[in-house]
This record gives sequence, structure tokens and C-alpha cells, in this order.
Amino acid sequence: MANRENKRSGQKSASNGNRSSLKARFSEHRTYTIPDYRLEKPNFTIRQIRKGDEICYEVEGNLNTSVPPIRESKYLSKQQHIEIYRWMLLNRKMEQALENLYKQGKVVGGVYFGLGQEACSCASAFALHKDEWLGPLIRNQGSLLVRGFSPRDIMMQYMAKAGSPTKGRDASSHFGDIYERNVVAPISTLGDLIPVLAGVALGTRLQGRNIAVMTYIGDGGQSTGVTYEGINFAAVQNLGLVLFVENNLWGYSTPADMQFRVKDLAERAIAYGIPGVIVDGTDACQVYDAAHEACERARRGEGPTLIEAKIMRMKGHAIHDAADYVPKPLFEYWRKRDPIARFENYLVNVKKWLTRAENEKLVADVDRQLEEDRDYAIASPMPSPESAAGGVYCDGCHEIKPKYRMANTEARSSAKIKIGGAH
Repeated sequence: MANRENKRSGQKSASNGNRSSLKARFSEHRTYTIPDYRLEKPNFTIRQIRKGDEICYEVEGNLNTSVPPIRESKYLSKQQHIEIYRWMLLNRKMEQALENLYKQGKVVGGVYFGLGQEACSCASAFALHKDEWLGPLIRNQGSLLVRGFSPRDIMMQYMAKAGSPTKGRDASSHFGDIYERNVVAPISTLGDLIPVLAGVALGTRLQGRNIAVMTYIGDGGQSTGVTYEGINFAAVQNLGLVLFVENNLWGYSTPADMQFRVKDLAERAIAYGIPGVIVDGTDACQVYDAAHEACERARRGEGPTLIEAKIMRMKGHAIHDAADYVPKPLFEYWRKRDPIARFENYLVNVKKWLTRAENEKLVADVDRQLEEDRDYAIASPMPSPESAAGGVYCDGCHEIKPKYRMANTEARSSAKIKIGGAH
């Protein structure tokens, strides 16, 4: 009897020990959640193959899936939907005008297009308040329009006209406005805008404000060291950085599947202890809602957010690049998911917020504005040779002062850093 009791006691102790060991082992595992708001999750890969003496790419997977619907926005009003739609139209038609001007020999240098990325550029910038800051990249010309630049500004810039934002000193996308529109000019060394915008957020906080600052990086540019340094700085300092990682599948001619091993670039957020979100970058409602929530977090002093927008670059890296390396079925797949066609269908046929006649009038109004701005840009003069040295050095032409004024101690206290755990 005593032996049986001892044996049962020993078995019980062993069982308790196993449970404790199992519990301890599982307590060592951490789980993280990356919200994915897409209504479709494409399942294909791009791989490198050899055909004779040539290296090329082919796509594997199901490319015959149905086009998903637009996700209902939790925040946008009817009128705001229509406003974003108009910005997207203006974005695309302006780039089409720029392409024609380039072919006519009127553009100095190259042109970079955001075809297929209009929803991401326009809907994201639409989430910012007027006194907040934007740092666009070369494909975010739609965000520049939303922030107040006109098509003529951008067309004159590419034609190096005297009336352009840089007064003819640059013939590409390197322009901004730190006085009225709160736009930091694009920086060609990819990733550098991230610490710059983090610095803007830090500067505003020192002046007693928590605001949202937004910038972008591509799937290729996100691999740069300064990208990691900038995000980490913003995370450690709890700055209101809203970073859109525009995963358009190609870093120049290198497919995303050959750039990184993570399934989703939003997973990078885990390493910084900040929220990461995935959206369909061709769905303006998903883009806006994610941007809105990230901006609200920033305004509450809760730190940065990384938003991965899944999209496709529908042209080459620039106008000189025919993108022959992209498998043709991939273009066909994403062409069916055109952000403007989908949003137009949503507004006209699904929500019925625009009649066909109202939509035609809206498109005609955009065409009229583009024609006027194009004619103005073409007719505007080139800069005079003697003006070339102007603006190189500051000789007292402007005063640098705090944008939001120095706040009193109580106001600065309300904008203090909020230290939080992993999200």
C-alpha cells in the first residue's frame, strides 16, 4: 500500500513538473499581430529563370482571382470620397500630360510616374491636417497636389521654368515648401527623408505640439541603413512619424521576392516596438483609414506607425525604362485592379454618390484644369542666365524661426513623451 501511494505521489509530482516545464517553455514565446485590412491576399511569387543565354523573370501562382470590392471607410464622408477621387484623377491626368510633354522634347531630364499608386499618394496625404508635414518621394506627385501644389507648378518644375517651385534650378521632383504647405523636398538618397521628418516631429514637440509627419519609402529603399536608423530614432523618441512603405513589387528591375525574406514588410515594425499595418494600396478607403488612425495616434503622442501598402508599379522606374523585365501577366493582373477605375465604380455604381452625368462633368472639369495649367506652363519663360547664382547663399533674404512658437511650460508638459510597451 505504501509503495502504491509513493508511486502515485511520484507520478503526480512528475506530471506537475511536466506541466510547469511546458508552461515555462510556452511563456518564453511572444506573439505579435500585424493587422491586414486587405480583402484579397495575392498568392504568387516572382522568380529568376534562364532562357537560353538570357536571364529573365517569371511569375508563379494564381493570377485569375476576382477583383475585390472597395472596403467601406470608417471615417470618410460622401464628399471626402469624391474629393479623393478627384485628386486621383488629377494625379493621373497630370502625369499623362507630363509624358506627352516629355515626348515633345519640352521636359528637361526624366519623369517618374506613380501609375497605379494614385490611391496611396492621394488618400494618405488627405489624412494630414493643414499644419502637419509631408515628405513625398518621386512617385508621390498626387500627395503634392493634395498639399496645395498645382499641376502647373509640377509641370513647370519638370520643364525648368522660371516660375517653377525651384525657379528653374532643378528639373525633377526635388522641391517642397516649408513656409505655407509644410512639404519637405524629396531626397534622392532613399531613406533620408525618414530621419528628417522624425526631426520635424521632434522640433514641433519641443515647441509644445504633437503632430503627425508623413513620408514614404519603397520596397527597395526600405533596405537602406538610414531607413532603420530613422525609424528606430522615431520609435525610441515616440515621435509622430507615419511611414508608408509602398511595396510596388520592384526596386528598379529587382523583384521584391529577391530583396527580402519576410512575407510582409509590415513585419519590420515588430523589431522597433511600433504598430505595423497592411493595406491594399489600390483601395483609397483602406489607405485613408490606416493613415487617419496612424495620424490620430501621432497627435495623441503615441509614436510612429508603419503602414505597408501593397501595390504595383505600372510603368518602369522612370520614363526611360520600358520595364521589359516585368512578366506581362503581372501587368494584366494589376491592371484589373486599377485604383481609379475601382474607385469610380464604387462611387457611381455601388454607393451611387455620383450619377454618370456628374462623373462625366467631374472628369471634364479635371481635363479643363489640366489643359489650362499645361498651356500656362508651356508659355511661361525660362529663367534668365543672370539669375543662376541667386538663392545659393542666404544674405538675409529670410528669417528662420519656430513654426509653432515656443510654448509655455504647461503646454510643453502636455506634449511630453508617452513611454509605452511593445504594440
